[in-house]
This record gives sequence, C-alpha cells and structure tokens, in this order.
Amino acid sequence: MKFAIIKERKNPPDRRVVFSPEKLAEAREQFEDASFVVEASDIRVFPDMAYTINGFDVEEDVSDADVMIGVKEVPMEALVPNKKYFFFSHTIKKQPYNRELLKAMLDKNIEMYDHEVITEASGARLIGFGRYAGLVGAYNGFRLLGLRDGLFELPKVETLLDLDAVKRELDKIKLPAIKICLSGSGKVARGAQEILDHLNIKEVTDQAYLNEEFSEPVYCTIDVLEYNKRIDGTEGARAEFYKDPSGYESDFMKYAKVTDYFIAGHFYGDGAPYLFTREDAKRPEFKINLVADISCDIDGPVASTIRPSTIADPFYGYNPATEQEDDYNKDGVIAMMAVDNLPCELPKDASEGFGEMFLKHVIPAFFDGDKTGLLERARMTQDGKLTERYNYLQDYVDGKE
Repeated sequence: MKFAIIKERKNPPDRRVVFSPEKLAEAREQFEDASFVVEASDIRVFPDMAYTINGFDVEEDVSDADVMIGVKEVPMEALVPNKKYFFFSHTIKKQPYNRELLKAMLDKNIEMYDHEVITEASGARLIGFGRYAGLVGAYNGFRLLGLRDGLFELPKVETLLDLDAVKRELDKIKLPAIKICLSGSGKVARGAQEILDHLNIKEVTDQAYLNEEFSEPVYCTIDVLEYNKRIDGTEGARAEFYKDPSGYESDFMKYAKVTDYFIAGHFYGDGAPYLFTREDAKRPEFKINLVADISCDIDGPVASTIRPSTIADPFYGYNPATEQEDDYNKDGVIAMMAVDNLPCELPKDASEGFGEMFLKHVIPAFFDGDKTGLLERARMTQDGKLTERYNYLQDYVDGKE
C-alpha cells in the first residue's frame, strides 16, 4: 500500500505535516508492506531535502498513491478521485463553509477519514494537536498580560524555533500575584497546564483559590462539575452531564469573582450552560480582565469571545458595558486572545507529536485488519455515500440544514 504525504494548500498557509522525516522513516521500517512518497512543498516546516536525505522520493505528482495524508482541508479542485484521504474536514458538525467540500468528496468517490474522529471504541480521541493549542494559547495569554500591563515583552511563538525556545523565553519573565483559572481536563488543558507548571506557578485547591489571598501567582483547574451545578440542587454526575446537560446551570461566577486571568481549555458540548454571559460580565463583582480562549467558540460559552483572532493579530478587547470590541488597554475592558489555529505557531513540535500518534494508532490499522475498528469509526464516506455512522450528515449534504 502506498501512502502520500500531501502538500497543504489551504490559505493562510499551514506549515504542519502529519509525519516528520524521521517519524516517516520509522513508519517505513515498521511496515514492510507500506511505501511512502512525499509531495513537494515550499511551505512545510520540514524542507523537501530533509525527506530526500531520509530516502524518500519527493515528487510534484503523487496521484498514484492509495492513501493521501494531510492536515487541513484539501481544496475541492485538488482532490484526486477514488482515493483514501486523511485530513481535518471540519464537516462533522455540519459546518456550512465546508458543505461543498463534503459533496465533492462524495461525487469523486473518495474514502474520507477525518482526524477528528480517529478514536478508541469509547469515543476518546487518539490523535490531535490539542496539547500544542494549550501550550501556545497559555503562552499567548501571558504575552498579552505583559504587553497590556507593561510588565515584560515575550516574542511571538511563530518566531521561535521550537517548544524548548518558548520555555526559555518564559524563564525570563516575572509574574505578579495573580489568580489564574484553567477550565478543562483534556489535552488542551494539559498543554496549558504544562506552561503554568513550567513557570512554577503554584497550583492550589478550589477551596483555597476561592477563599484565600496569595502573595504569589497561583492557579486552579476546574472541570465541568466545578463550573456547573444541578438546577435542582442535588449532586451532579459527570457522565450524566455529558449525556444531558439540560438539568444544569453555570456555577462559574464564583470563580469569575476572584480570577484575573482565565484560560478556557474546556470542550463545550451543544446544550451545555454557558460559563458566563454578557450580562454576567457586566456585574460589578466580575473580576476577570484577561482571557485566553483556546476553545474559541464564538458568541458562545465565553461571552467575551466575539470573534476569532489571528496569529498575525492575536489580541483584541471586549467591553462588557457596550458588548463591543474595544482597545484591550482600556480600563474595564477584558483583554482577549482567541486565535483559532494555535498549533500552527508551533509547527515543528506539533508535527512531531502528531506523527508519533498517527504511527502508533493509524498506520497499524491498515495492516492488522483494523482489529480495533479505528478505521471503520473514522471513515465518513465510502462508495460515493456517507457511511452509516455519519448518515446524520445527509440533510447537510443535501442543503436541507
């Protein structure tokens, strides 16, 4: 079976790749029945020559491969009919901007596997860039803090070589005695926590965080049952919340009253309560003045996230009084970081980490008869139709939703 590492064609350019040259060489060694070819690219974080040195053919045309492996959406005109594709299609939530892409994949008889739904049988995701989103998002929040308050200047992550260089920059700064609240318990939150721990910020219990004052920076982590509560006052259950959150309401305000810097690293499910609303942000006891919204749900659970920001221009302000964008340096304005493609700022480390997971979980499935069902769960289209698991997208494909 022949696999192709394809060129990223989406704008703005994305320098990430599924396999670094070294990890691709490992894949070749582990699977004798697999061959790999690399499509030439002038934007990839690893130059073509790095693959050539590792013994791979780098070609302008890779259409003879069986499986095409990329990161971001492939433009419709670049799709090769009758192939297997792996990339983030951004269609599983019926995103309107990619409906035509899904239709094109069906029309071209493409067997589509979405990275986002490469999961264990339990539904837990096996691969992704979440850790790197958390790392960069937390760092960017501190960069914004330094700029706004004139405390220090951190360089943009995209100007640094790798994660080690990012951490060396953090070693140079000194933080004031602020309280930092981090929501979430997955890879994104753990990536953000890695930055907090590298800065030697003390983690404290919820009880201490909510009730005590500190002479040093501290943080606490909160999961769904910390910032949500049952409406009827009875004790909640995590599994119940994820299955049906309609019986819950937000309990986030108790954290908002004592927090300076909020890092939103949670996953937000449809129907769940918003963490804080625009009305909440107007309340005099609402203390949060800086948000790094890594989850970046627009006009959603974090009311101050009114638009995504960009790597080129990552910061803006939200004025609770006017409910409009404003200068983040103004008093009373919440300083916002809401970049929605954070891992792109750390392409080398993100690519190396992604390739490690892809080699561990995905490539073996092609040669062991898909014994765990991984490929079956991730396969969205086959024989020009949606697979049974993704039949719910038919109305979306037909333009009825």
